[in-house]
Amino acid sequence: MSTAVIVPIQSELPPSQVTPRPKRVANSASDCTDDTPGIVGTSEALQHALGLARIVAPTDSTVLICGETGTGKELCAQLIHEQSLRSAGPFVRLNCAAIPEGLLESELFGHERGAFTGAVTQRAGRFEAAHGGTLFLDEVGEIPLSLQPKLLRVLQEQEFERLGSSRTLSVDVRVIAATNRDLTTLVEEKAFRADLFYRLNVFPLTLPPLRDRREDIASLVRHFASGAAMTMRRQIRSIPSETFQLLEQHSWPGNVRELQNVIERAVILAEDGILRVPFFEPKRDIHTAPSSRATLSEVERDHIVRVLDETGWLIGGPSGAARYLGLPRTTLISKMRRLGIRSASLSKAGRVSEPVAQDQPANLNPSYASLVPDRA
Repeated sequence: MSTAVIVPIQSELPPSQVTPRPKRVANSASDCTDDTPGIVGTSEALQHALGLARIVAPTDSTVLICGETGTGKELCAQLIHEQSLRSAGPFVRLNCAAIPEGLLESELFGHERGAFTGAVTQRAGRFEAAHGGTLFLDEVGEIPLSLQPKLLRVLQEQEFERLGSSRTLSVDVRVIAATNRDLTTLVEEKAFRADLFYRLNVFPLTLPPLRDRREDIASLVRHFASGAAMTMRRQIRSIPSETFQLLEQHSWPGNVRELQNVIERAVILAEDGILRVPFFEPKRDIHTAPSSRATLSEVERDHIVRVLDETGWLIGGPSGAARYLGLPRTTLISKMRRLGIRSASLSKAGRVSEPVAQDQPANLNPSYASLVPDRA
């Protein structure tokens, strides 16, 4: 009999009640506290980073948050702001990688009317908007070299000029920067100014990747499942232990953000109230990756075969390959015939009859079959 962990989630609400998207959802007091809003986990690696954040928060020092993508750098920056003396002021965000190079200066410092084509009105920049508060510069390593001297000046002098203006403006802003790149390497490659790096690196803080805090995965799963179930008005009654085991085995290159997306997809598929892991490769093996010279049909065929292996060659139904591939059952059968994925025949029930050696079990990869509760 498959064991399961009961998750108390009350997500079924009357149709007349409007449910706003929750900004912070915690499953238990130990998962997410008032001291660390939105940050879930009790691992030693995470708590060490949060301890440093609490120490630097009451100061006005510039903080450089380093870490892989999806580790929660923006949440950490917001925590520092909320525990600082500037908490009553604005918390302004800017992703430097999301703004075209030609517009980034205007976005940071603002512009005057007529400063460039399309500047029909005067516009304040993010530094002015963050006056009296905190400016969070995400992906700071993407700022072009031509703009870095002006950023260095405002960090040192708290002064700047709008684009197209000669009038100097003064601001009172604390800067928290974040990056998933190695800025020391960029400095060595002359792609980032050394003086700006030293000015940003006053208080470095590194967030651990999820693979270094696997003990937090169970709490994160419950946290994200609770939030997704409430948003989607979906009731999740239980999470099988096999689900936790599969998730803890994954390498999580996308870290917490990747885990959140996987759990959201699992909640969407959990029509029976049991949270199972949707198809994904628990471990990535570079030696088994498809060749870069493989044709599209070969890649498609290999992917369909892997999913069929995971589902015990079941095509239709809630646990069938068609559902995990996001295809209608008939479309999958058609693709299998076109790609030559068959043995003897395709039965009307939607199963593929595979020849099995007498000394081998029928299902060599039962990871998904194990997620289906045993039926009496």
